[in-house]
Amino acid sequence: MRIPLVYSEEVAEAITAGQPVVALASGVLRSGPDNAETARRIEDAVRASGSVPATIGVDKGRILVGLSETDIERFAATPGVSVVDSRDLPVVLARGTAGATTVSAAMVAAGLAGLKFLSSAEIGGVHRGARRLSPDLVQLTRSQVAVVCAGARHTLDLGLTLEFLETHCVPVVAYRSDDFPAFYFESSGLPSPHRVDDPRVMARAIESHWALGNPGSFLVTTPTKPADAIDDEIETVKATTAVMVSTAEVAGELAAAHAKEFAS
Repeated sequence: MRIPLVYSEEVAEAITAGQPVVALASGVLRSGPDNAETARRIEDAVRASGSVPATIGVDKGRILVGLSETDIERFAATPGVSVVDSRDLPVVLARGTAGATTVSAAMVAAGLAGLKFLSSAEIGGVHRGARRLSPDLVQLTRSQVAVVCAGARHTLDLGLTLEFLETHCVPVVAYRSDDFPAFYFESSGLPSPHRVDDPRVMARAIESHWALGNPGSFLVTTPTKPADAIDDEIETVKATTAVMVSTAEVAGELAAAHAKEFAS
């Protein structure tokens, strides 16, 4: 059995032309007011950096690789659209219902679609007290996707999160920064295992990871811009959106550099 993949016109043309494509989770479309506009801003940030966005959704037993403008409005406004994790994908696909993807589900879809980059403002991690493990971490050990994010929330156990990734041989590389970021905080106070400043070096590191036979992802972190960072524990919609956009900009830049470095 093959899972049906439906590519948007923009994404299909980009793949045919060998242009870089960045996958995006669509969970933002179910996250609050102005969600459709936020999704558009994230997509535009990817385009401005030289890549093509592919927001991932699920509908009618198919994985949508890239959402049209109509899809974005429909996913944002239609009641009953669920948020789909990787474990939920088979059931939602079988039922034929609509679903907006989380990071883990988008990673699965990106892998099936052959997309090498995914942007997300954050990944899940190990909860304090090790009571729960995010499916994002598990999927990072399974999907061959370069995930670009602003780290994970400071409310998680970020030390254990980094230990999990180390144990499962998932590289964690900070792009032009020294520390592992904490979503809308510039730093978690924990040093990143590696720092890379040159996008071409990052591209080669990503490909080397998979050439060595590793089955999982390559995690690239980029801190939010200083002007957008916050220094207290009150999350704001503005700060969250800013992190989403800035991360998408970096993902688009790195995907474009990767495509240039490994142009056939």
